[in-house]
Amino acid sequence: MSFEVIANSRKTQGTSASRRLRRAGAVPGIVYGGAAAPVAIETAHNDLLLKLKKEAFHSSIITLVVDGKKEQVLLRDFQTHAYKPLVLHVDFQRVDAAHELHIKLPLHFINEDSAPGIKLGGGLVNHVMTEVDIQCLAKDLPEFIEVDLANMNIGDSLHLGDLKLPKGVKLAHAAGADTVVVGIVGKGGSGDETAEGEGEATAAPAAPQ
Repeated sequence: MSFEVIANSRKTQGTSASRRLRRAGAVPGIVYGGAAAPVAIETAHNDLLLKLKKEAFHSSIITLVVDGKKEQVLLRDFQTHAYKPLVLHVDFQRVDAAHELHIKLPLHFINEDSAPGIKLGGGLVNHVMTEVDIQCLAKDLPEFIEVDLANMNIGDSLHLGDLKLPKGVKLAHAAGADTVVVGIVGKGGSGDETAEGEGEATAAPAAPQ
């Protein structure tokens, strides 16, 4: 899936300028990284909000068009209002085709209903992790990592080292290969070897400018 975000560079910065942009239906942001200097930008709020609702937007190479000039970027951060459907700020990072990316990808679990531990044993799936840190070149970046539960029974678990990664993709986790990703447990908790697994921490979003 491909995404394009149209933006304009902005000259005025600061809290007051950002508030004026938001009232006008725009989102202040920044694009940084690579050899070029960081550029403060603004983009249409409603278009960005719709894109943020798509999972793939968070882990895809995005074409950012700033003042008519295209560049390849990744979504690195965004801030939303505490309870309103409002995007307050967005950060993009330029992509260098010659250097590896470090990014979190969502896990897509398949064949849960047909797993023996679920279909025959009446067990429950325990998702310990829902995303993984990976490294790869931009050309090799997948939208997600698939995790197949087709052969899992109650008491079974899959670990980071068991994940089947696409060509050119490698794990970038500080955790070891034996870290549990997903397991199947009995309804009474039997075989729950994933109970002590820890999920990934989510970085706090940057303050709006």
